[in-house]
Amino acid sequence: MLPTTRKDASGFHAKPDTALLCLRFLARRYLVFGVTGFVVFSLLLRTLYVRREIPVAELPVPHLEPTTPEERWPGMRLPPLYPQYLQYEHQLPQHHWNAPSHATEPNMFWIPGHSAGSGWGNIMQEILLNAFLAYKANRAFVFYNYTWNSDLSQDYSDYSGKPIPSRVPLSALIRGPIVGGAWPSGVNAPLAVSEEYWHHACDSRKVVVPRADVHDHVSTWFVDAITTGWVNKLHSLDHEQCVEAGGDGGPPYTWVTFGEKDAMPGIWPEFRTSPILTHFAHSALVELAFDTNREIFSPSSVLEPPLSAAPLALPAAQRYPALPGLLVLHIRRGDYAGHCAHLARWSSTYLAYNTLPELPDRFDPPPGGAWGENTPENVALYMQHCFPDIAQIVRRVEDVAQTDAARGLEHVYVMTNGAVSWVEELKAALGASGRWKHVASSRDLVLNWEQKYVAQAVDMLIGQRAQVFIGNGWSSLTGNAVVMRMANGFRPDSTRFW
Repeated sequence: MLPTTRKDASGFHAKPDTALLCLRFLARRYLVFGVTGFVVFSLLLRTLYVRREIPVAELPVPHLEPTTPEERWPGMRLPPLYPQYLQYEHQLPQHHWNAPSHATEPNMFWIPGHSAGSGWGNIMQEILLNAFLAYKANRAFVFYNYTWNSDLSQDYSDYSGKPIPSRVPLSALIRGPIVGGAWPSGVNAPLAVSEEYWHHACDSRKVVVPRADVHDHVSTWFVDAITTGWVNKLHSLDHEQCVEAGGDGGPPYTWVTFGEKDAMPGIWPEFRTSPILTHFAHSALVELAFDTNREIFSPSSVLEPPLSAAPLALPAAQRYPALPGLLVLHIRRGDYAGHCAHLARWSSTYLAYNTLPELPDRFDPPPGGAWGENTPENVALYMQHCFPDIAQIVRRVEDVAQTDAARGLEHVYVMTNGAVSWVEELKAALGASGRWKHVASSRDLVLNWEQKYVAQAVDMLIGQRAQVFIGNGWSSLTGNAVVMRMANGFRPDSTRFW
């Protein structure tokens, strides 16, 4: 280290030389800076050299999420979004979009907590009762899309790796008073309005009724008690034009009600004769698919006009009469095996729509089950009724074919989501009896691109019109066909279960 002082000859410390001290200080500083700079420069050169030596393929690539539907499902055709049906709904004459005031419009009822993310059968069974509730309360029913995903920023949703529409306008599936159509002559009730119009007319002045305000005073899950409770509450708010059902605890009718075997008898006599059912109609899109495929499942006579040519004002009983000679089987496959095992573990009964009092087939859970578990024998019995194998299906069909209601049956149509190979095996097994002129299935239908995504409704219409129908007592899709058959006057013993 450089000295900061120097001694004279006598050994005493001399006074520091200021210039020399400054020189030494600067020399030390520059020496340190120089060494440090050299090291930094060397490291920088080494870093640059090493980066040039790394192959491009080995460099980390940032993960980027797909930002468009085309990137999310590359090479797949995107499903339709049905804009023409939305346009139709928006142009309904009861929608006064440009009115300076909405004070003269009818009272309205909106249920924002309605079910979503389920098959059409689950959604439709709830829509029917929600619309019936609004009708009973003399309020305009606010109808809504068939919704898989309510996120408005996502037009498409993923279903088993394939895109499906996140929302389908309700008018692409059904017609009639539920979706803003005219009521039949003699019915004085306000016309239904769309969800979009409700938000336009009511968002700034709505009254929200917490679900607990009604259900805390309803002692059962039965439909008649729930309906009465809500109707009384809505009547107490007749001075309020825009009433919304609070989402706390779910919509008025939940899965508990639909799964309760005794939920419907109290309301059924009134429900079945209400215009909600007597003037229910499937959409023009669904009826066109029915007409296009008519020769596949039930050949028509020369003099029979197509369904799509029938006047819309016709009551449902006249619009959708039985198709003579047609037996329809509703058989769920796929993930229903696990669902049926779950039903067995909890000793579940048939759904509410499938336990109407006139129906001949009942299912009482066998004894021996416990909380969340069941005996192997009981599980096997559930599977026979809920997920029958081909041999069990053939035996049940033969049993039903011997009944009085089955006289004249010639054709079989299988409503199913089963794999093509399994369906073909079933068709061959049914045909082996020599009883049937023709056996067809959902897999044989020819559907255009728009009809493909409402195919469940097409199947429901075919099942609804069968001379004899055998369905799954735990299926809501079966349940809607059953309700329509019974409301339209079909003989009860023509509707059976596995």
